[in-house]
Amino acid sequence: MTQLTDDKRFANTLARGLNILRAFRPTDNGLTNMELSERTGIPRSTISRLTFTLCALGYLSHGRHHERYRLGPASLALGNIAAASFAFVDIAGPIMQKLADETSALVGVALQDDGEMLMVKTWRPVRSPTIWLDVGYRMPMLSSSTGASFIGALSKAELGSLKDKLPEIDAPHLADFHKAARDSIVSKGYALISGEQRFTQSINAIAAPYRPSEFGEPVSILCGAASETLSETAIVETVGPALAEAVRALCVATGQPFSVVEGV
Repeated sequence: MTQLTDDKRFANTLARGLNILRAFRPTDNGLTNMELSERTGIPRSTISRLTFTLCALGYLSHGRHHERYRLGPASLALGNIAAASFAFVDIAGPIMQKLADETSALVGVALQDDGEMLMVKTWRPVRSPTIWLDVGYRMPMLSSSTGASFIGALSKAELGSLKDKLPEIDAPHLADFHKAARDSIVSKGYALISGEQRFTQSINAIAAPYRPSEFGEPVSILCGAASETLSETAIVETVGPALAEAVRALCVATGQPFSVVEGV
């Protein structure tokens, strides 16, 4: 991000306002200025001016006593417009719902957002309880199958851009991680982070990349379930091949190349 902020074309105030909108999670019951400051690293004095402006424009709303802010109608409208532009999601619907039902696992689409993977769409198996992940859930890049799938599909140029968004502690490991993920995608059709390497032991998940024509970079399609109901053996022997086949079917349906890994 340093290279961007040093660019004279970079509008820092706009970036701070967008970071405030990005700070909200589906599970939040509103956020105070202090909480927004803690999440974004923006000073409270600046936060208060930005939240006032965002409220005035409809991107945030607040209660009578101005105690907690929530995303406003303008944010909702913008999100709906963005969602409507993801044409591949509608085409993927029947394919991914079938995958969810056949594997009894959650299927989701995640995209890269500020160095993390953000869940933007899910399909749940029929007659399943409320489980695991939902839209808005975030996953780390180097300790999730979703992140591995995304990274493995990147070109060298795209990888360089991602490096600037990752924590400094992760950057030295990126090249080796990219090669391992890429090799897995090429040979098996999916990427998997297993065992102690996973960021959470409560979920077993596997992911495959898909490069939609609407985006400049790939997205990850993941399939997973709670660890007690989906073993690592099952995820490799059954779910992984089923996911790879589903993504291949999506490529056929959308006319995209089977190999979404750059250079392959």
